[in-house]
Amino acid sequence: MGKKKKKQVSLRLNLVFFTVFVLFSLLILRLGIVQIVYGEDYKREIERTEDITVNSPVPRGKMYDRNMTTIVDNSASNAITYTKSQGTGTAEMIEVAEKLANLIDKDVKEVRERDKKDYWLFRNPELAEEKITEDEWDLFYQESLDNTDIYNLQLERITEKELNKLTDKDMEIIAIFREFSGGYALTPQIVKKNVTAKEYAAVSENLEQLPGVDTTTDWDREYPLEPTLATVLGRITDSNEGLPREKLEYYLSRDYSRNDRVGKSYLELQYEDVLHGQKAKVKNITDKAGNVLETVPITEGERGKDLVLSIDMDLQIAVEKIIEEELAKAKQQPRTRFLDRAFVVLMDPFTGEVLTMAGKQIVKDEETGANTMRDFALGNITTSYTVGSSVKGATVLTGLNTGAISPGTTFHDTPIVIKDTKPKSSWRAGLGTLDYKNALKVSSNVYMYRTAINVGGGVYRYNQPLSINPKAFDTFRNSFAQFGLGIRTGIDLPNEMAGFKGIDRGPGLLLDFSIGQYDTYTTMQLAQYVSTIANGGNRIKPQIVREIREPVMDNEEIGPVLKTFEPVVLNKVDAEPEWIAGVQEGFRRVMQVSGGTAYGSFGSASYKPAGKTGTAQAFYDGPERSKFDEAPGVMNLSLVGYAPYDNPEVAMAVMVPWAYEGNSGHTANSAIGRRVMDTYFELKENRQNKQTDKKDEESSEEDSDE
Repeated sequence: MGKKKKKQVSLRLNLVFFTVFVLFSLLILRLGIVQIVYGEDYKREIERTEDITVNSPVPRGKMYDRNMTTIVDNSASNAITYTKSQGTGTAEMIEVAEKLANLIDKDVKEVRERDKKDYWLFRNPELAEEKITEDEWDLFYQESLDNTDIYNLQLERITEKELNKLTDKDMEIIAIFREFSGGYALTPQIVKKNVTAKEYAAVSENLEQLPGVDTTTDWDREYPLEPTLATVLGRITDSNEGLPREKLEYYLSRDYSRNDRVGKSYLELQYEDVLHGQKAKVKNITDKAGNVLETVPITEGERGKDLVLSIDMDLQIAVEKIIEEELAKAKQQPRTRFLDRAFVVLMDPFTGEVLTMAGKQIVKDEETGANTMRDFALGNITTSYTVGSSVKGATVLTGLNTGAISPGTTFHDTPIVIKDTKPKSSWRAGLGTLDYKNALKVSSNVYMYRTAINVGGGVYRYNQPLSINPKAFDTFRNSFAQFGLGIRTGIDLPNEMAGFKGIDRGPGLLLDFSIGQYDTYTTMQLAQYVSTIANGGNRIKPQIVREIREPVMDNEEIGPVLKTFEPVVLNKVDAEPEWIAGVQEGFRRVMQVSGGTAYGSFGSASYKPAGKTGTAQAFYDGPERSKFDEAPGVMNLSLVGYAPYDNPEVAMAVMVPWAYEGNSGHTANSAIGRRVMDTYFELKENRQNKQTDKKDEESSEEDSDE
């Protein structure tokens, strides 16, 4: 009996062990299938939902002038951000917005009527439902109307009275919610900048009750010398604008986030790749629902690289002041109703470095109605005008290069009379018989006319028809392009214009072209043209950025040089050296020899300048043009020059469009030009004296130590 019972117990125990063995075998088999067959799938799922890397923006690079004066900087400020999880709904965001509204003051000026209506519908679901009729609900259930149709009907039927019941606190909640919903999932969105210390502390203490909200340090672009050069420096988008739609794919492919601030104009845009910096990276740990559980820093990032510009800001500011004063003075003269702008470019003729790019425009203040001066430096590359006799150096060299004239060719300055046209003469009679050097000195139109006729293969006979080869226009334009006239200069700024070319090709128009009264040119083109003459025939690319430098943590220090922009020769003018030397001599006579058209303004200058004045008969096409059936006739004034004539170190172009009506008036071009050149050399001398004094002081200290 005992043996039988013992056998039964043993059998049952073995059965239990066998059952356990089978179950463990099945479990091991299941684990093997999960790990071997589905392991990679589960691993990818975990990674997809738990580790998401997000880039955070960093401050942009700074900009300095050639003397290391800060032009563009970053100013830090406290900020509050919101990071929306992938599964976050409207109700949760409004709940957080309500809590946050109790801790901060939020500007509501960006709140739109649609924002208020959306919020009203969320807060009043029963009233919202009542705004739909029974028939409309029937249509909805019959699927003739969808959710969007119903929602739009509800929006339309919210009354002004209902919206007016929204409180100030409601408005703040709406404004905050607007920022929350405007962001992208798992990407920090700025809710408020320039947060007060009290707000910052209050939010920081309550972060556990504010899922998605964080406190951080943000930055804004700062312009210490604004408005100087404002239009050239450019601007960046704000976090609400984010990436420009037209370049969205371009930026996204380069690891930008949709709400990143990027350069949207001029230098900020042109050097975006340099200025934007290396982003900080953080890893968001999320649960299966997409809620952020933890944020882990990966890399701190680095602010953008710094730009050192070729601009001398001391000189730039001084030149802008000169333009403002001379514009104001000229506006007091008669027949100047259209005068509203002037431009100056100073450039190193051998390196192409732009030392000054100044422009001012008189505009009417919309609030006060008073005239004010605004920065229009950009007009040096974005606006073009007929410039007059300043281009005659290029005309002479075109004539010499084509064989239309030779160095010994002379013409007697007497009016050109073509049958059935008005006589074409120089600015005054009695200039005499001239070679090309003296023709430049006294600005003979007739010499240029005769040169153009020869270039076109024409034969001039007094009061007879004149026939020329229309291809002469191409000959002239191709020749002028060698100096930078009529083509883009290549400056490192976007949206540079090439100017306008006349379409008609009549003989008289070719003569007009030869004295700068047909095609239009920018002030920067004039600067490149005169630099080409000054340096002996090399067309140099104008350069605004001189260096790219590594950023450093200490704001008081300048980082090491990463890249220096060397001079770029775009082409060499097809002309004999002695011909260019002859034009240089003609330009010298303009400013330094009695009888030269600019001698009265520059004859006493100790820095020995050379250059050429220009006056062009033109038609007004400015802001007031629409008020006239026909464009009023005006005079454009220009001036090109360089100094010293025998060892040029600075080239200058001045442009004063629509200077006055009638045949005579002020000479703001020469007045501006003389003061600008004086200022350049005075500033240079002052700096040299300071350096000498500093060396003397250091030497004295060393002697005293010994």
